[in-house]
Amino acid sequence: MKLYFRPFACSMSSRITLYEAGLAAEIVEVDKASRRGTDGVDLLSLNPLGMVPVLVLDGGAVLTENPAILEHLAGLAPDKKLAPTDEVGRMRLREWLSFIGSELHQNYVPLLDKAAPADAKTYAQKKLEPRLAQVAAHLAKQPFLLDEVSIADAYLFAILNWTQVTPIALAQWPSLTAFMARMLDRPAVQRAFGEERERYLATLR
Repeated sequence: MKLYFRPFACSMSSRITLYEAGLAAEIVEVDKASRRGTDGVDLLSLNPLGMVPVLVLDGGAVLTENPAILEHLAGLAPDKKLAPTDEVGRMRLREWLSFIGSELHQNYVPLLDKAAPADAKTYAQKKLEPRLAQVAAHLAKQPFLLDEVSIADAYLFAILNWTQVTPIALAQWPSLTAFMARMLDRPAVQRAFGEERERYLATLR
């Protein structure tokens, strides 16, 4: 397998899942400007939108959407229990993956986009804060989104990590800061975060 990523993009959740699952994959960084991987591949040839993550399977099939990639990786290592196998558990997992993708991820985008108008940023922040409060209320009752740590937590961690470069103070929700600390206690998250931080800082030099 080959995973295409950009440092601290949502693709970090796929990297975390790879490490949690103990799966082997070639991890390829994509230049934001040229959209070309360090392996020379033009990302547009794999994903017409030029977005990460992109997962190329051993047989050549290409997956481009983060939740689909996360579920696929979890399915390759069922013994790691990164995704529930019972019907209700799977529904809850997809419920959280959908919520993170549509209600959190998309509302962070204007806050991270230097070209976004000020009113768009204000609107996004007003939408985002009550949604973060909803997640915080849930995590005040339990350590992870589901009964056990899952791919949904990896996705949430990657998205909440963006908060530090936005006007939103995550500290106003202690359960969210506790969640981030809890995730960073996990060796797979430490490894993924450390590697991506190193590459992110390199892009700033």
